[in-house]
Amino acid sequence: MNEGSSVWDKNKRKEGSRVAKTKGLLKSPELYQYVLETSVYPREPELLKEIRDVTAADPRATIVTAPDAGQLITMLLNLVNAKKTIEVGVFTGYSLLLTALSIPEDGKITAIDVDREAYEIGLPIIRKAGVEHKIDFVESEALPVLDELLKNPGSEGSYDFAYVDADKGNNLNYHERLMKLVKVGGIVVYDNTLWEGTVAMPEESVPEVWRLCRQLTIELNNFLAADSRIQISHAPLGDGMTICRRIC
Repeated sequence: MNEGSSVWDKNKRKEGSRVAKTKGLLKSPELYQYVLETSVYPREPELLKEIRDVTAADPRATIVTAPDAGQLITMLLNLVNAKKTIEVGVFTGYSLLLTALSIPEDGKITAIDVDREAYEIGLPIIRKAGVEHKIDFVESEALPVLDELLKNPGSEGSYDFAYVDADKGNNLNYHERLMKLVKVGGIVVYDNTLWEGTVAMPEESVPEVWRLCRQLTIELNNFLAADSRIQISHAPLGDGMTICRRIC
C-alpha cells in the first residue's frame, strides 16, 4: 500500500462515524437519507445490500463506494453498453458486483487490487450472484497490470469503461494508461474527487492527515479539467465522482 492510500485509510478510520452518517457531501443527513430511501435503496439489488452489510464490520468500511454513486455507475455502464471494463481498487467488491451485474453474460472485468483478503469478504456474495466468471481479479499494484494490458495486441481502445477508486498518488498515471485502453466514447470514473470537501478549504484549516491526499486530488481535478481528450462532469455524489468521457 502506498503513502496516499495509507493516509486515506487512516483518515477514514479516524472520521468513520461521521462519514457513515451521511456518506456524502449533502449537509443534511435527513436529506441524504431521503435520496437513499426514495431513489436508491428500492432499486438496489439485494446482493449489493449484502455486500454493504458484510463490509460494515470492516474497520475501513467507509471507503466502500456510496450506494447513490453506485447507482450512477450502473446507469453509465448501461448507457455505453459496457462489456469490457477495468476496475482499479476493488476493496470488498461492491462496485465490482454492480458492474458484473450490469454487463452481459460474456462481459469481462479486469479487477486490480493489492488486497485479496478484502476482496474475499465479498467474494461469496459475488459467487452467489453467479457472476464470478466475468471477473479477472489480479492481486497487484495497478500500474504494472495496466502496462501489461497495453502490450497485448488489440487492447488499446478496446475497453468500454473504467472505475478508479485506489491510491490517489497514482491517479494521473492511471489516467494516461486508461486514455489508451478505453475506447473513444468510453468512460472513466474517478472516486473521491472532492475529498470530503477539503479541496475547497484553505490548506491551513485542513487536518494534517488529510493534506497530502487533498493536494493530490486538487492536482487531479485541475488536470482533468484541462484535458482536451475528455468531456467531464464533476458529480457531488459520495465523496465526489468525476466522470470522464473520452472524445479523442
